[in-house]
Amino acid sequence: MMQVDQKVHVTLKERLKEIFGFSQFRGDQEAIIHSILAGRNTFVIMPTGAGKSLCYQLPAIVSEGTAIVISPLIALMKNQVDQLNAFGINAQFLNSTLSKAEMNKVKKDTLSGSLKLLYIAPESLTKEENLDFLKKANISFVAIDEAHCISEWGHDFRPEYRKIRGIVDNIGDLPVIALTATATPKVQQDIQKNLQMEEADLYKTSFNRKNLYYEIKPKVDAKKQLIKYIKQNKGKSGIVYCLSRKTVEEIAELLNVNDVKALPYHAGLDPQTRMSNQDAFLNEDVDVICATIAFGMGIDKPDVRFVIHYDAPKSLEGYYQETGRAGRDGLEGNCVMFYSYDDIVKLEKFNKDKPVTERDNAKHLLTEMVSYANLGLCRRRQLLGYFGEYLDKDCGFCDNCVKPTEKFKAQHEVVLALQTVLQTDQRFDVNHLADVLTATGNQYVTSYEHDRLAVYGKGREFNEDCGFWCSLIKQITILGYLEKDVDNYGILRLTQRGMNYIEDPYPISLSKDHNYDQQEVDQKEEEDKDSAPSSGGAAYDEELLGLLKALRKKVAKEKNLPPYVIFQDPSLEEMATTYPTTREEMAQINGVGMGKVQKFGRPFIDLITKYVEDNEIETAKDVVIKSTVNKSKVKIYIIQQIDRKVDLDEIAESKSLTMEDLMEEIEHICYSGTRLNLDYYINQVMDEDRQDEIFDYFMRAETDNIAVAMREFGGDDFTEQDLRLMRIKFLSEVAN
Repeated sequence: MMQVDQKVHVTLKERLKEIFGFSQFRGDQEAIIHSILAGRNTFVIMPTGAGKSLCYQLPAIVSEGTAIVISPLIALMKNQVDQLNAFGINAQFLNSTLSKAEMNKVKKDTLSGSLKLLYIAPESLTKEENLDFLKKANISFVAIDEAHCISEWGHDFRPEYRKIRGIVDNIGDLPVIALTATATPKVQQDIQKNLQMEEADLYKTSFNRKNLYYEIKPKVDAKKQLIKYIKQNKGKSGIVYCLSRKTVEEIAELLNVNDVKALPYHAGLDPQTRMSNQDAFLNEDVDVICATIAFGMGIDKPDVRFVIHYDAPKSLEGYYQETGRAGRDGLEGNCVMFYSYDDIVKLEKFNKDKPVTERDNAKHLLTEMVSYANLGLCRRRQLLGYFGEYLDKDCGFCDNCVKPTEKFKAQHEVVLALQTVLQTDQRFDVNHLADVLTATGNQYVTSYEHDRLAVYGKGREFNEDCGFWCSLIKQITILGYLEKDVDNYGILRLTQRGMNYIEDPYPISLSKDHNYDQQEVDQKEEEDKDSAPSSGGAAYDEELLGLLKALRKKVAKEKNLPPYVIFQDPSLEEMATTYPTTREEMAQINGVGMGKVQKFGRPFIDLITKYVEDNEIETAKDVVIKSTVNKSKVKIYIIQQIDRKVDLDEIAESKSLTMEDLMEEIEHICYSGTRLNLDYYINQVMDEDRQDEIFDYFMRAETDNIAVAMREFGGDDFTEQDLRLMRIKFLSEVAN
């Protein structure tokens, strides 16, 4: 049993002020600290930002000996050790990043009793040499951070965590404090059972983070939405979570190209780069960190103003924990998720190779994520309900409250749904109940003889759609008429409120689900309206467009070239929409590129700059999304092979492309401003006179449209491919 310094209970507040600078404890912090100091096993469920780490750091500091802190991530260890060292507390970590000499120093400090906190990964605990030295040390207690990793039902299960109890028993008879920010009632039960802490002092703080605004957007033109959002929050700290390392790198690059200081963070980076990028974010050298879920656990940055999920997360636990990085100081915190069911399909594919139990658990977690995204009910009520906490009214501070979906009243439908739960003996999940109500003929329904129940098929009188009934049942669960069975995942039971409702029903206001497929279409239409002219008036500045066309005509006449060679109409329209006033901005216009800017750009930039100044126009640079220079491997390969004068048929065959596909790729390369010399190939398929004839046509043509050219050469033996090859030659020589 650990020994506690005399007068500890009197001096806790003094040490809190002296070391951490706080005058008062928050919430249950003081009671939790007293519990562990009294040698009792303690289980803490407390949301991110509520001060979990203080609950074991302060008792470790005031106790004799060293507290072991079991932590899953090197990043988390480093962050907390750096903070404690800055406070003058001797804290160290023991993991694979240390040299032999550094490890020996940590062990020496532990054995001497000068080390107050030793952070260690569960994998390191299993090493015999570490166990041997810990048995010799004076250990005050064991803290298990991110304890949800113990549970197979959690979102971040780690098999090593399930061995912790046996390892702790091996070290000695030590009190344990387990802490997590995310635990559903089932996960909580699993953690306590595995750690043999059923009788532990339990402290559970509300999961309600009132300062966080939750919003879900359809994943349409997500990159454009992302840049626009971050530029509207210029100078604020934010995290963008992505599922894959590749996406992390792409988004970080995209942000930097668009003048947002951003760095990537994922497990594929070498440890030094990872730590350096994390420190840059903490020290405000960059505004945004783009990360996989490995980032942020335990990171104490209080002023993260937004957390964006670029991809749908794997679970609501993960989503809650990651959004919890925002607004830890109690001030503004915005949580935005881009949602597309395609992301869910990808995640399901990732899970297919997992063991059966793990795969089933992952599927349940994804199903909950889909429900959260699609239900029109208050987001906060949904989140809290998932963690077993009931909120009796809408929060008014989420997208579903601010911009609600259509509401409808339900009474007889609710009674019918509740009766179905009762008649199936409160032993089935939402999908089974919906199948009974709509008489789908599901074999499980008939195998349980639920097709003989009085409620069978009755739901069709109101709505034949299973989706309607699934949504209704989920909503009345969140509203407290049903509850989830803790022991059996997904099974629903009636609450007392539900029982009372059957006896005395009344109309309940429910929300229609989001139709993200339609929202994606609607949003795409809006985007198109923003970026293209329409019959109701052009999106571009018509006066400026007229000036640009006049200038193009003048330049074309001076250079003795067709106007379309200088810039095509869509490029001029985009210039008249976005007002590019630098070479870099001009190069981002579709169909321009830096080559054309150098060749033709200066007078156009000068004209736009003067126009903007004369008319006092505030340019909308925050909505101009610059693309990263992304020449795919195929495009690079094609350019290299053309440089080597490889036959086009061979290039197509080597990449399993049709000639049509290859021509499209070459045209894309050419139109992006890259000059290609295809003379070696064209000279094989066309004689010089025919080449000259087509070249002369493009020189005098009003447009480079191939269909128009085909009509022009209708009677001659020119193929479409001949014309396309010569157009590439013409544009490469004259325009690029």
